[in-house]
Amino acid sequence: MEGGSPDQESVGSGTKRSTVSSGSKSRTRKEVFYRFIDCEIFTENIEDWFQSISEKSAPKKPAFDVPFELIELQKFDYALEGVSFQQLIRMPNAVYASTSDAAEATAYLAVDDFLHATVKGLWEAFWSQDEPLPFSVACLYKENLKFYQAEKAIANGKLGSLCATGVLHKNPRHPHGKWDDLLELALLRPDIRSIALESEQQPPLRVLGEALFYALRMLLSRSLSRQKFPQGSNSVFVLLVDSQYGGVVKVEGDVNKMDFDVNNVYECAADWIKRHAKIAVSPVDRIWNKLGNANWGDIGALQVTFATFHCIMQFAGPPKHSIEDLAADHGSRLQTRRVERQLGDTRVNGGGLFRFQQHGVSPEIVEVQDESVKIKSEELLKLEVGSVLWLEDSNWQRGYQINQVESNGELPYYIASPVEEPGKSLFLYLGSHPSQLEPAWEDMNMWYQVQRQTKVLTIMKQKGLSSKYLPQLSASGRIIHPGQCQRPSSGGNCDHPWCGTPILVTSPVGETVADMVSEGQFGVDEAIRCCHDCLSALSTASSDGIRHGDIRPENVICVRSAERHPYFVLIGWGHAILEDRDRPAMNLHFSSTYALQEGKLCSASDAESLVYMLYFACGGALPDLDSVEGALQWRETSWSRRLIQQKLGDVSTVLKAFADYVDSLCGTPYPMDYDIWLRRLKRSIREDDHGKEIDTST
Repeated sequence: MEGGSPDQESVGSGTKRSTVSSGSKSRTRKEVFYRFIDCEIFTENIEDWFQSISEKSAPKKPAFDVPFELIELQKFDYALEGVSFQQLIRMPNAVYASTSDAAEATAYLAVDDFLHATVKGLWEAFWSQDEPLPFSVACLYKENLKFYQAEKAIANGKLGSLCATGVLHKNPRHPHGKWDDLLELALLRPDIRSIALESEQQPPLRVLGEALFYALRMLLSRSLSRQKFPQGSNSVFVLLVDSQYGGVVKVEGDVNKMDFDVNNVYECAADWIKRHAKIAVSPVDRIWNKLGNANWGDIGALQVTFATFHCIMQFAGPPKHSIEDLAADHGSRLQTRRVERQLGDTRVNGGGLFRFQQHGVSPEIVEVQDESVKIKSEELLKLEVGSVLWLEDSNWQRGYQINQVESNGELPYYIASPVEEPGKSLFLYLGSHPSQLEPAWEDMNMWYQVQRQTKVLTIMKQKGLSSKYLPQLSASGRIIHPGQCQRPSSGGNCDHPWCGTPILVTSPVGETVADMVSEGQFGVDEAIRCCHDCLSALSTASSDGIRHGDIRPENVICVRSAERHPYFVLIGWGHAILEDRDRPAMNLHFSSTYALQEGKLCSASDAESLVYMLYFACGGALPDLDSVEGALQWRETSWSRRLIQQKLGDVSTVLKAFADYVDSLCGTPYPMDYDIWLRRLKRSIREDDHGKEIDTST
């Protein structure tokens, strides 16, 4: 463990600098990596930047975004309900309250065991119970920045020089581990919680600087590595923990943009952090209780576990069992629990929420029958034709009268008119009440339909992404309920069942492709025009890096207005991809192959989903699918036998050619050429008549 230049064997193939490959850029980058070894010098170089962003942030608010949204952690929490984690080495309480080396050694062993339990539990739950665990845990030795087993380092009297614990991908050629084998790093530091509180919920520079230092070393080592990273190598996670609390720091960015200078290593590293790094810092929350056991279900351990999940994906690729698949079992587990407790039929009140009432002056609390609960649930979530709903925004109030009640196959939505403009029609989406936790999966879909879609449409509006083929944000806010609102001054909602329920109002209004197909109203011209208009919407959104992620017949509407010809609008942007961490919706019939395999979108994924939708709308047969494997097999068979191209070719040669183009592009990094296909489709649209209809019975 002594001697040697720091980590000269931990990059690439493990050879010495004298045998590195030729090329000045590669040599310069490796030299920068070898010289980037002093955390304190690096921290000094980012001090002015840290002070600047701290001063710019709002009072009492963190200067950095969080790495995970609460809705992501909630979904992950449901997925982990059936997963077993077991930390066997307990975390000693208040490790640094004494000067005991034994307590500090036990703390390192506890962190080591915690990370091992986390990785093992995630691997067996999401990837494979049969394949051996391809990861190990080791401690980082500060003197030479190499990795060693914690027990051996402590036994050799090197406890004081241990600086971190890492999860590494097993490498038979380098059993001790290399830097580019490192998934994530955990820094065990005293009093993380109190430090964060003193610094207004964010780590101070001396703690954050150290996390950024190690994060940047990880990114640099990956940029020099020969191994492949299925999910990309431009983001890393560093954990900050003490004997009770912990948090997550995520650093993301392309180190190829660094101005590598071997004579100014720390200056160029600091400049990259300032100009090119995207940094996210989670709140610090409790991980271990006073007995030293990890609170696996609480948000502190959950966000650390979620970070580890993302790290495993970078090395092992997407899991065999997705988060959505495991989280979907929550409903069946809930029903099983109700049967165990003999709570009766779950169809009416399957969410497990009960309302109680007092009779007279008796203190006894009795359960209301399910029928009463059903009435209350409908009052909470559904509106009737003719009812008027009032919406409150920050600056105004507006009323809407419900004209029609519709459904997208999963959730209800409404066609409404503003009270002051009764002749105008708008789509109105009603969200889930903030206090209603169950049924969880339905509420999550409502969140995507209302809150997430509001965010996406707002961003589009702010960025000036305007097209008649995109929905327009008309209004968003919260319901104003009848009677006096007793909302507390500190925020939150009152006891009224409608208080705080979010609303989204959009335009224009039209008939979904799903309804058109069922009514036999989707003809040749509609197919070509639909393809053109949806591509135009995708082109506009993709110009700013936004992708839809949920194209299906229920999310495309045909608008018949005062214009000469009807046109199609791509709606349902709640699952839109705004950044790399976003995940598309999963639909066995309409999701792209890449989305099902990787849980992400490639440049042609939305176009591939559009092809599947047109195939269905033009009478193509969709099989019964109950698994991702079956869906992928159907896609492979359909494309290889050219069944999709043949079906679309019966409708239009341009649609067949478009399907061929999409097939050649799927899964590749090459961008869609929207312009050429918009021109070709435009030439094929007949402006004078509607043409013949497709016989969907074949």
